[in-house]
Amino acid sequence: MNSIIDIRNIHKSFGSVKAVKGISLSVSNGEMFGLVGPDGAGKTTTIRMLCGLISPNEGELIILGKDISKNKKTIQKSIGYLSQKFSLYGDLTVDENIEFFAEIHNIKDYDERRNELLDFTRLKEFRSRPADKLSGGMKQKLALACSLIHKPKILFLDEPTTGVDPVSRRDFWKILSGLIKEGITIFMSTPYLDEAERCNRVALMNKGEIIALDTPGKIKDMLGKKTLEIVCSPVRKAYEIIKHQTGFEAQMFGDRVDIIIDDVDKDYLTLEKLLKDNSIELYDNRIVTPSLENVFIHLIRQEESAYVDDKKVKNKK
Repeated sequence: MNSIIDIRNIHKSFGSVKAVKGISLSVSNGEMFGLVGPDGAGKTTTIRMLCGLISPNEGELIILGKDISKNKKTIQKSIGYLSQKFSLYGDLTVDENIEFFAEIHNIKDYDERRNELLDFTRLKEFRSRPADKLSGGMKQKLALACSLIHKPKILFLDEPTTGVDPVSRRDFWKILSGLIKEGITIFMSTPYLDEAERCNRVALMNKGEIIALDTPGKIKDMLGKKTLEIVCSPVRKAYEIIKHQTGFEAQMFGDRVDIIIDDVDKDYLTLEKLLKDNSIELYDNRIVTPSLENVFIHLIRQEESAYVDDKKVKNKK
């Protein structure tokens, strides 16, 4: 597959804050690519650079085979962009918002395309409703329809389902799957690791750097260890004890604790005894397939540990 997006050693700073620190990656035509990370990781800055809204301090951005620094207007005609914040006109109806964006892109005969998008996003019965009167999920669908009116080759989505209810999130993903079938390349950012599992490939991003880049399956294989999930009470106490009194890495998720271990039989017996000795009731345990969230937390902790060790070495010199 041909590369449609090339990011080459991109750096971006805002004053003393280094938002993006030399990232490089390529996205293939027709791919759904996910940029995943917490707030402040550099995801929005990266997408805004890819859309030509801000310029990098260093590096190259090649979109559709062209350098965006020299061909910004040409490239922008072939891409769609859905930002984090709802940026449509609240006093205009659904129909009028789509019409407005069609005119911005100099699309003259847009009625048929608008009807297709309204069917696609299931907004046809709401076409006369002002945007301000739509639910959060419906607003995102309308924003998506507006970004697709000119039939872009690449769609950039910046955390499109943040703040959207679970049902609307599911509907939104069905729509994105349909777009992939139409051959549109999707480059999206998300803080949700479960959403990233749906992408063809993902880049895990933290503090302006990419710490892993591959298919979700191959990134999960990077852990190289077993993940033991336990259900116990009190769970917070169990997490703190495992974290501070053993050499195991513990990750707490609601009413369960995931523990990264090497030897299932030996390590479980050690943990079972420790929890019982501390009056913690153990209700259930099982070995689970590592999630992207397991791997992401593991990689971040490895980075933090390496940073602390490096600092100690420097301080000794």
